[in-house]
Amino acid sequence: MNLDYGNASSLHSYGQIAKNELIKARTKIATLIGVAPLSLILTSSGSESNNTVVRTFENCPIFVSAIEHPSVLKPAETYGSPCVKIPVSQEGIIDLVFLKAKLEETIRKTPKTKILVSVMLANNEVGTIEPIKKIAALIKELRTKHRTKIYFHTDATQAVGKISVDVKTLGVDYLTFTGHKLGAPVGVAALYSRLGAPLKPLILGGAQESHRRAGTSNVLLACAFAKACELAKKNLEKYQKVEILRDYLKEGIKQKIKSQIVITPKNSLPNLLCVSFPASEGESTQLYLDLAGFEVSTGSACASGDLEPSHVLMAMFHDAEIAHGSVRFSLGPKTTKKEIDLLLENLPPIIEKIQDLSTLNKENPNVRK
Repeated sequence: MNLDYGNASSLHSYGQIAKNELIKARTKIATLIGVAPLSLILTSSGSESNNTVVRTFENCPIFVSAIEHPSVLKPAETYGSPCVKIPVSQEGIIDLVFLKAKLEETIRKTPKTKILVSVMLANNEVGTIEPIKKIAALIKELRTKHRTKIYFHTDATQAVGKISVDVKTLGVDYLTFTGHKLGAPVGVAALYSRLGAPLKPLILGGAQESHRRAGTSNVLLACAFAKACELAKKNLEKYQKVEILRDYLKEGIKQKIKSQIVITPKNSLPNLLCVSFPASEGESTQLYLDLAGFEVSTGSACASGDLEPSHVLMAMFHDAEIAHGSVRFSLGPKTTKKEIDLLLENLPPIIEKIQDLSTLNKENPNVRK
């Protein structure tokens, strides 16, 4: 913030200072996911990055998991022709057999069309890690077998910085991630686009980002993003300790509250725990915990204020009560065992109080047995 810099697109000295800082920042950001700097497009958010990929395949078949983030799901529903939703198991894992069958059916019907498959690397509500390598292998097999143009995008927003993410290992054509999930300020994100993969700019105008995203470059946020990526790479191993604390919280909830459904599966992000408490509205649990000094989420934090049950949990369980009773606990490297113990003291009486007041509990008096 103290650097006296200009517009990174300008030829004068202050502009070149900004350009050099932008080059260095892009290199550091690209290093975190193992890609070439020029394959990376800096954007304002994960939503912008996701929309850019989806809009590239407007009027083409678009396959998405039923538990995708709304920034993939909604544009896919709007612009896909058709939009095919891939069902998931109760653990949130996509049905690979369904995906293969539907892709082959689409290829037979429209052999020359472009196809996009978009499946998130890890779910933002329940933490499920999807079999991205297997999906990539399936797409590669179908590309070779049918000589068709199928492209693969993964929204890795929730995963980058929590688990190791390497684009070459995953085998994807596009990958999205964002700065604020790593500790950078809100308002900066990135989109990896493989060389040769189609990409239609979402924002037209200037020649920034190699003509792929117009708008004056935000050098300050790019540098902050780069610093966050540097720290994330160094601190990745700390999430092993976070996972231990997460599991400690999970076992504590199981022991202290008998009426609960642990939703987060074993193969999940190390920092997320999603639990549903029958006859206890998630919003009520959230508010009572907030008064006690704990900040938790219900469903997706991006959709707070929406009274509809989580589409993620509905796709997994097809049960509105489970969805409405869900609470998401998010941990980080600064979370302590003392904080977990304090939460485990406060949570049981809160759940019991809400259940005692609940009409659902009156209908089912054995809810806590």
